[in-house]
Amino acid sequence: MARAARQSPRTSVWLEDKPRRGGRGGGGRPSGLDRDRITEATVRLLDAEGLARFSMRRLAAELNVTAMSVYWYVDTKDDLLELALDAAFGELGLPDAESGTDGGEDWRDELRALARAYRGLLVRHPWLSPLIGTYVNIGPNSLAFSRQIRRIVRRTGLPPHGLVAAISAVFQFVYGFGTVEGHFIARSAAFGMSPDAYFRHAMSSVTGSAEAADVVQDSAALMEARGGDTVEEMWERDFGFALDLLVAGIEAMADSARPAPS
Repeated sequence: MARAARQSPRTSVWLEDKPRRGGRGGGGRPSGLDRDRITEATVRLLDAEGLARFSMRRLAAELNVTAMSVYWYVDTKDDLLELALDAAFGELGLPDAESGTDGGEDWRDELRALARAYRGLLVRHPWLSPLIGTYVNIGPNSLAFSRQIRRIVRRTGLPPHGLVAAISAVFQFVYGFGTVEGHFIARSAAFGMSPDAYFRHAMSSVTGSAEAADVVQDSAALMEARGGDTVEEMWERDFGFALDLLVAGIEAMADSARPAPS
């Protein structure tokens, strides 16, 4: 017997082929709710409690409605998380359409500014990292971010075949750095400690491990070489220096790709 056809894999809430539930008329629709309000509450709840604890029932309680009221506006929890993901990207305040203008700014300054803004987003919302790797990210704010990256990198002078690699080098670095930083801050807060206090606690806890002794000693030496920086200062210096390395690498590759003068 032939097996029943499987349901098509989910793609994106932004590719819905039917009207949004919140746009329907008629009876049964909960009053006082809309997708924007539900999405705002989702972001707020994810910030407060994290992705692991999030549920449609928990969201409904936050909104003081029933879970079925929420399902009038979204079909699945995935839809809601994808909406929250794009809403967070809206904090970057980027243009939503191809303007064709560069604003006359140096691409290096623009790249650094966008990288720092992206890092800040990941740190403020630690739940973003796993969602970015889960969904296709084609909401309006996510697309504005992608367009802005491309506008900047196209002005670097890199050959066309190197543009995607340059984007990956910079923004995958920022993704990793911001993810680790955001999760460390969240874990510190969960223990009621500052990142600096939690770092000292963690380092002192593993001091007695023979397997980790060389790493602990090396980390202590590096911290001392920085002049006793706090963890936050260490992150800031490391991020800035690493970002400068990437910008310098892009400049060098762009220079090498230019034809030699005749």
